[in-house]
Amino acid sequence: MRWLSALLIVLLVPMLAACVSTRPSTYLVDTKGPYQLDTGDVVRVSVYGDAELSKSYRVDDNGAIAFPLVGPVQVRGATTANAASRLAGALANGYMRNPDVAVEVEQYRPFFIQGEVRTSGQFPYVFGMTARAAISTAGGFTDTADRNKVLVYRRQGTEMVKGGVDLDFPIYPGDTIVVNERWF
Repeated sequence: MRWLSALLIVLLVPMLAACVSTRPSTYLVDTKGPYQLDTGDVVRVSVYGDAELSKSYRVDDNGAIAFPLVGPVQVRGATTANAASRLAGALANGYMRNPDVAVEVEQYRPFFIQGEVRTSGQFPYVFGMTARAAISTAGGFTDTADRNKVLVYRRQGTEMVKGGVDLDFPIYPGDTIVVNERWF
């Protein structure tokens, strides 16, 4: 009987040791390409040689920048490089010869968080933010919060998509995060 228990120990210990890993967990970060501008973003536009046009502009509800001389320029869904090209094209159409325009994101649109966090509401987005960082920004979990998963609502085109995700899931500007109550 002793030899049977010794044999079981010899066989089970290596299998159990294989279950334990000292390597840190890694997560794939969802990269959906370059950042696309949308309503609520604030961009810094620099027009070389024209200090009057070089300032900050907010993307309005229609997805456009109200730009002096040329009027609204549509930038929703555009990258900063595309937006600069659109603005330069509008300025070149009778206002400036060979305009040199640069666009950069000055302030991302906010994200929203609600549910079992200390402070629900709207918060400024920081590039590379995860659901865990967003919860920390909102003051952390309440005592009754589910600390393993959250719901994320994200606009994709004209639809709102909802999904249950872990805490290391990347958050984007405009996302709404809902922390549910845990059930014992």
